[in-house]
Amino acid sequence: MKLSPRDANKYFRQPEADRAGLLIYSADAMRAALKRQEVIAALIGPSGEEEMRLTRIAGASLRKDPAQLLDAIKAVSFFPGPRVVFVEDANDSATPAITNAMVDWAPGDAQVIVTGGALKPTSKLRKLFEAHPNAYAVGLYDDPPSREDIEAELARSGVKNVDTAAMTDLMDLGKDLSPGDFRQTMEKLALYKLNDTTAVSPEDVSACAPATIEAALDDILNVVAEGRSDQIGPILEKLKAQGVNAVSLCIGTTRHFRTLFNIAANDGGRIFIPGSFKQKERSQKQARTWGPIKLQAALTLLLDTDLQLRSAGQNAPAMALVERALIRLAMMARR
Repeated sequence: MKLSPRDANKYFRQPEADRAGLLIYSADAMRAALKRQEVIAALIGPSGEEEMRLTRIAGASLRKDPAQLLDAIKAVSFFPGPRVVFVEDANDSATPAITNAMVDWAPGDAQVIVTGGALKPTSKLRKLFEAHPNAYAVGLYDDPPSREDIEAELARSGVKNVDTAAMTDLMDLGKDLSPGDFRQTMEKLALYKLNDTTAVSPEDVSACAPATIEAALDDILNVVAEGRSDQIGPILEKLKAQGVNAVSLCIGTTRHFRTLFNIAANDGGRIFIPGSFKQKERSQKQARTWGPIKLQAALTLLLDTDLQLRSAGQNAPAMALVERALIRLAMMARR
């Protein structure tokens, strides 16, 4: 049977112990790994692996020794409790062995959890689980975690109080980060708020979020737009160390100031403002401080800098040109 992505997230947290098996397939191996870890932990508990109630089998090995899966399903553990046989990285070559095991499966046997790559609708392995009356097939796609997923993940760690702005920031992070990086951020946030009963704030999220090039770019754009010229140098050094070039920095700065100009020129009208909830508020405040006339002058300065960077006869260091332009913009913000 097929499980929709929405139903699947709930099933991963609360799986049915009497099912014969579950297939999780995805082009993103990390996404599939995180979900199978979740469902296996829910089935056998935190001590299941220590009590030898979890058996791991490589999908490729089933082609040479197909009987090992059925043997593992029927094996009896020394410890009581549900058992799981995990078949990793399976493809259609493992289908005959998995089919035989599923046919002979009986109540009390170990549940079969299988992970695979981006299986096509014509895949024999996918068809096996989709057609089985007592098994599920779940396809994981490149969808960011929902609010419900984030709340459930935090609740498992004892964090239940999250304010609206912080939740918006977490959902934005879910869109920007890989599943593995986002899971690590959530775990870090849970440790950060350990024994702290106050609501999770945007500052808490920012403190736990990984340092990315995008975050450093946001930092320098805010520093420039808010007139803090003394902070430009250290952030530029950080960006250079991360491999950001002068042209990309100039383009990013121009995009930010064009957004500010659109906000200021629109006089309170509704327009799209990129970034998190907190960044949108900062952008609106920056636009009000600058005003459309100064922002137009800033865009002219950035355009001239961009032309210099792309000029064939330009001899000055590119990053020095951009740094000078950023400092001039920061000085303009103070006037």
